[in-house]
Amino acid sequence: MHANSSPVTSAQTGIHHQLSAIVAKHARSSFKKPIMAYNRTAFDTAMAAWRDAGSKPLILDSGCGVGLSTMHLAAQFPDHFVIGVDQSADRLTRKTAWRGTPPSNFILARADLIDFWRLMQVAEIYPARHYLFYPNPWPKIGQLARRWHGHPVFPTIVALGGVLECRSNWQIYIDELAAALTQLTATDVKCERYIADHAITPFEQKYTASGHQLWRCQIHLDRNT
Repeated sequence: MHANSSPVTSAQTGIHHQLSAIVAKHARSSFKKPIMAYNRTAFDTAMAAWRDAGSKPLILDSGCGVGLSTMHLAAQFPDHFVIGVDQSADRLTRKTAWRGTPPSNFILARADLIDFWRLMQVAEIYPARHYLFYPNPWPKIGQLARRWHGHPVFPTIVALGGVLECRSNWQIYIDELAAALTQLTATDVKCERYIADHAITPFEQKYTASGHQLWRCQIHLDRNT
């Protein structure tokens, strides 16, 4: 892995001044964007695979890219079933750096996460663990609404429950996510430094090799939140 990744740069130097108001607005409104048919098909296929595997405790790898993190999670949690979701067919069909026989307790799904999350909520299917590894930081000041914690779907992410973990190489993203989670759950969520002893995504490998500081936040979400 080449150590040639540039750190995130932004004119924003701290938590966005509009974050709290936007989180509150989305918490009291209903997000009614129509569900696309291809997302419903991907959801149904993934859920069928999960049930065929015995409806084991579910892990969601949201924005899984090439699926390497999904495979690592499946190997780490052999008594769970892992669903890796990404909207890019190109990424999902690329070869990974996995060595040996891959685990069997996972499936990759091409879908828009916004629809996939809402379909899970409607179906009352809740992950035991939910990972957001290195989401697009959208670092421009005017791009807050593109970050997951500034998006109308954020209350759905919280409602899905489970152990939620997000990692990023941009501290402000994790600071904001932690603040948004604290606001919605009344639980004190902190941003913390993260050292990847064993990098499980291509981005994590590249950022570590490039000397970036990594950050994460974690929370055990109550579905009644």
